[in-house]
Amino acid sequence: MIKSMTGYGRCEHIDENKKIVIDIRSVNHRYCDVTVKVPRSYAYLEDKIREYVSAEISRGKVEVFVYIENYTNEDKVVTVDHVLAENYYNVLKELKETYEVRNDISLSDLTRFSDIFVTRQQEEDKDKAWELVSGCLKSAVEDFVSMRLREGERLKENLCARAEAIQSLIAEIEKRTPEIVEEYAKRLRERMTELLGNFQVEESRLLTEVGIMADRVCIDEELVRLKSHFVELEKILALSEPVGRKLDFLVQEINRETNTIGSKGNDFGIAKLVVEIKSEIEKLREQIQNIE
Repeated sequence: MIKSMTGYGRCEHIDENKKIVIDIRSVNHRYCDVTVKVPRSYAYLEDKIREYVSAEISRGKVEVFVYIENYTNEDKVVTVDHVLAENYYNVLKELKETYEVRNDISLSDLTRFSDIFVTRQQEEDKDKAWELVSGCLKSAVEDFVSMRLREGERLKENLCARAEAIQSLIAEIEKRTPEIVEEYAKRLRERMTELLGNFQVEESRLLTEVGIMADRVCIDEELVRLKSHFVELEKILALSEPVGRKLDFLVQEINRETNTIGSKGNDFGIAKLVVEIKSEIEKLREQIQNIE
């Protein structure tokens, strides 16, 4: 199915220990570019997240935002700086002896010096952390891809409508093409009669000139190729793989054939129809830029 390169996905996971929120958003880009932003303490998950998301898309600039909040202090460990504690103890002992203080040095005296306690972050089980994050990431990616598919379906409908409009204009050009030669032959005969007066118009010479004109303005091959491009367009839109680049190339070919028809047609009516076709082609091109 057709996918848009723009999309948004979100998942929020909350349990008794953690809150995990993942936001994914994307915009158009020529290639696949995935940026991941995670809390510093979970930087080791960045590559895994990027690899997981990259496997689901082929084009687009994607930003993944991961927020993790711990509700418990299980990951924190408190230790004692024994060297510093011993220094405090020795100083207190020195003061006691120097000033003949009768009170003994107690544990409560030492605990008043808060800097002897060191709180550090215990290393989290990386596999367990990835298990929690990957579950939330999976849901966010599914939400993200679903939105891209919905937007892609709307793009497909628009492309089909544009293609149908262009094919109607092509049919008008096909109808107009034989009339060009007939009108030219009529004008040529009238002009020659006007110039020759009572002299008889040489039919063979007239037919030769008409034939040259018909060959010069013949656009049958271009029309056949142009129509075949729209058959190919229909086939590409039915593919399940990413088709943005194929469509981009195809619309270039459609535009090229249209330009050739405009330059060879040598007719105001065809020129007007070509302008309308090129207007629709530009709208096609704009929409295709959004397709993965």
